[in-house]
Amino acid sequence: MTDLISFEPATGAELWRGPIGDADREVAIARAAWLEWAARPLEYRTETLRRFANAVRASADRFADLIARETGKPLWEARSEVDSVIAKVEISISAQAERTPRRRMEGALGARTAIRHKPHGVLAVLGPYNFPAHLPNGHIVPALLAGNAVVFKPSEKTPASGAFLVDRFHEAGVPEGVVRLLIGGREEGIALAANRDLDGLLFTGSAAAGVALNRQFADTPGRILALEMGGNNPLVMWDVTDIHAAATIAVQSAFLSAGQRCTCARRLIVQDGAHGPLLEEIRKLMGRLIVGAPHDQPAPFMGPLIDNDAASHVMDGFLERVLKGGVALHPMTRPDPDKPFLTPGLIDVTDVARRPDEELFGPILQVIRVPDFDHAVAEANATRYGLAASLVGGSPDLYDRFWANARAGVINWNRPTNGAPSNAPFGGLGFSGNHRPSAWYAADYCAYPVTSVEADQARATIGQGLRD
Repeated sequence: MTDLISFEPATGAELWRGPIGDADREVAIARAAWLEWAARPLEYRTETLRRFANAVRASADRFADLIARETGKPLWEARSEVDSVIAKVEISISAQAERTPRRRMEGALGARTAIRHKPHGVLAVLGPYNFPAHLPNGHIVPALLAGNAVVFKPSEKTPASGAFLVDRFHEAGVPEGVVRLLIGGREEGIALAANRDLDGLLFTGSAAAGVALNRQFADTPGRILALEMGGNNPLVMWDVTDIHAAATIAVQSAFLSAGQRCTCARRLIVQDGAHGPLLEEIRKLMGRLIVGAPHDQPAPFMGPLIDNDAASHVMDGFLERVLKGGVALHPMTRPDPDKPFLTPGLIDVTDVARRPDEELFGPILQVIRVPDFDHAVAEANATRYGLAASLVGGSPDLYDRFWANARAGVINWNRPTNGAPSNAPFGGLGFSGNHRPSAWYAADYCAYPVTSVEADQARATIGQGLRD
């Protein structure tokens, strides 16, 4: 049996290995275990998941260390991710109570209308590598609360973090058949999505993979498909008064997690002629950022990209834009050609013809100068994506204009593009999602509503249309 091997991005050392699984086998096991889990009272499932939160809390240091080593992200950021995994349980419990409560309404002649929700059955969860615990957990916890069984395939780049997460579910008392771990790569993901015994699939990842899944599910409308994809996110800075604060927001938006967040700003839109001091302040702050390994001291702001292929792709994207006429304001560099570390890059692409509408998943921020605010909004919307957008500066009236016209699922004011709270819906449109927002609204796609009209006794009359 072939093993899947995970390597540490910062060092290249082998971190973990495990046998590649069989998608059909895992779905069959989950199917056999599902009914008993679904039949458990909600209170039972709730308490089981609270024990899961405690199990993660008890192993938080080990979990954070593993995530940091496997993704390359700084240890402080990995600890924050573990905290999000723990917090997700209570957030999901509250969200389910609000989004999918049981309701009863009185009707005529003693009848009642009841609204309740049923789980779908067996749901697949495909997780990404950038948040290998938090993002799949954001699907798994509400799915389990609703009474579903789950087959979870972590990214082939972060299987160790996925396996650790699943072990915590089992440690807490979630039956092994109810949460299954599928180790594998692209082939296993395709096989899992193709299994007709699945009742749905919950996905976080690239737009290309999400579009492929959408096509694959097109002939089975009875199966739920929730897609969280990427973004070519705009950050508009207009009439800024605090240059340093604006520069800090730009750096946070573009370079957190080495730019490997779906909500990271990819395009910085500024007013032509008034942009000089702002860009200079951003450049100064970029020059101070520490890029390093997860456990370095002093702690780095950002670590490496996930692997050398990813780093090469982003570097090539930066150089391609320079060759097409872009002006490198802060050149991106690769300090070690054998490791996926990149320094952040800032490039003015205003004069680049036919700018590619793509999500460069790394620490690159593209500057676009425009003459007025109407052009800024038009430029912000000049993308197939629609995940996050932010306006920094301006008046409340200007923000109202921006909010009303920006095409995105997360729209912020004077905050980074990657400021999305867990107690609110999270999702986008276009190539960013299929109108199945997650986070607070995840309960919506983990169960379906059933409307019932009920009466204690059968009563019926036909008042018209009968012969005497």
